[in-house]
Amino acid sequence: MVESLVVSLLWGSIFFSRTPLDGIPFRKPYLAAAPSSLLRLNLIYPPVLRFTASFGVVAACGEDEGNCGGRRGLAAVRDIMKGELILTVPKEALMTSESLRSKDQKLSAALCKYPKLSSSQVLAVSLLNEVNKGKVTRWYPYLKQLPRSYDILSSFGRLEIEALQMDDAIWTAERAVEKDKMDWREATALMGELNLKHQLSTFKAWLWASATISSRTMHIPWDSAGCLCPVGDLFNYAAPAEEPYHSENKACQNVSPLHDTSPGKVQNSGNSVEEPFDAHVQRLIDAGYEEEIAAYCFYARRNYRKGDQVLLSYGTYTNLELLEHYGFLLHENPNDKAFVPLEPDMYSLCSWPKDSLYIHQDGKPSFALLATVRLWATPVTHRRSVGHISHSGHQISGENEVTVLEWIVKNCRALLGNCSTSIEEDELLLNTVDKIQDHDTSIDFGDVSRACIIELSAFLEMNDRKQCSQVQMCRKTRSIHRWKLAVEWRLSYKRILCECISHCNERLEYLNLNELDQRNSDSI
Repeated sequence: MVESLVVSLLWGSIFFSRTPLDGIPFRKPYLAAAPSSLLRLNLIYPPVLRFTASFGVVAACGEDEGNCGGRRGLAAVRDIMKGELILTVPKEALMTSESLRSKDQKLSAALCKYPKLSSSQVLAVSLLNEVNKGKVTRWYPYLKQLPRSYDILSSFGRLEIEALQMDDAIWTAERAVEKDKMDWREATALMGELNLKHQLSTFKAWLWASATISSRTMHIPWDSAGCLCPVGDLFNYAAPAEEPYHSENKACQNVSPLHDTSPGKVQNSGNSVEEPFDAHVQRLIDAGYEEEIAAYCFYARRNYRKGDQVLLSYGTYTNLELLEHYGFLLHENPNDKAFVPLEPDMYSLCSWPKDSLYIHQDGKPSFALLATVRLWATPVTHRRSVGHISHSGHQISGENEVTVLEWIVKNCRALLGNCSTSIEEDELLLNTVDKIQDHDTSIDFGDVSRACIIELSAFLEMNDRKQCSQVQMCRKTRSIHRWKLAVEWRLSYKRILCECISHCNERLEYLNLNELDQRNSDSI
């Protein structure tokens, strides 16, 4: 079976590729002791695997992520075909609540006393309990290579949260922080019973465990918390719409991405493909747990050439969702969205869920948003008679369409006007941050708002690392990175709103020209 795989968890020794990929230098690998006979020499520290060319995928990395940053990923060392099996991880190698408690009687007995804890809370406590064992646990090499901190929204401080600027994003971040605090409080009694070290019982430690679960677990059918999957969690993300599909794969072009409806989980979506396509084709797109072989299997979601980074789709996420659950965002995310506040009575006019009323990344209002606003802009006495037109996606009338587009433009401008900085000032902020970090003193602040100066001052204060210990410097670096993520997020959001304004104005100009042409033709 191993010979047929592009990548597999080997049961024997591993040879390592020394060739840099895409200009990324490899650090000298250090082989850690294996956590079990299942993973002999398969876990290394720094946290990446370097597989031989005969197995198709190797890991490329820069600096160790434990040192305030780094890069992980898997890259092909030979051409890989779409649908090809590239990695299998046996069930015994998956870290789950079930597998951890089955080998720890104390943990199992303690968990029985707290049946109200959620699956995610149970896995978080089990993970911290395993860390508490130190080198004794068979999972030590895997735990050692996990990132020491994450950049998901629940790890954001007050300054980083406020930097998001948009009310919905701020509320999402505050909700994430509060949820983690509540989960931690509910689990403190259990952690005390397990006699965890003080530093592993703190909220900071809980944030780490919770973020590990949010950003790294994969879907399994028997536990909603998911599983931690060694090697499988090294794949970087690709948004489903980003992946190019070739003509020879047209049968798969309409296949929906494989993802769980809950955040942070990769799921096998089963046999949901319509005939005449084989359901097995759908199953071979990404990754999922396969009962018949008791292993987590990963498949190439497209063709890859030698040297390409092999990517995995976690599902269709907006940038805010990526930031909330994974701690990163994409500068060109085809699944990103912006939302404008609706009039209270609009919700009663539409049968679509609220999250379908949005603006696409390219600035075009969604089908549901246009249909809803078109019906709302129609006099109450006429809504019943034109409702079918609105719901079919057609404009009701030229006059109605003008009202709709002007309403959308007005609300986009209102959102932008409520922000303390403009797009140009956000770009200046990010450029200034990069210069400061590069020790470039040639900084021209230009004509910027007071709010922009205040934010720059706060950043400069954060960036003052004089007389900092290594730990403090690392914390400052993480905080600066999160602040930059917040500014990058709001900048991309504002650009969507501006694209929408431009799109609507173009449509308005077109409608006005048509109306003028119609008047001229009528007068002849």
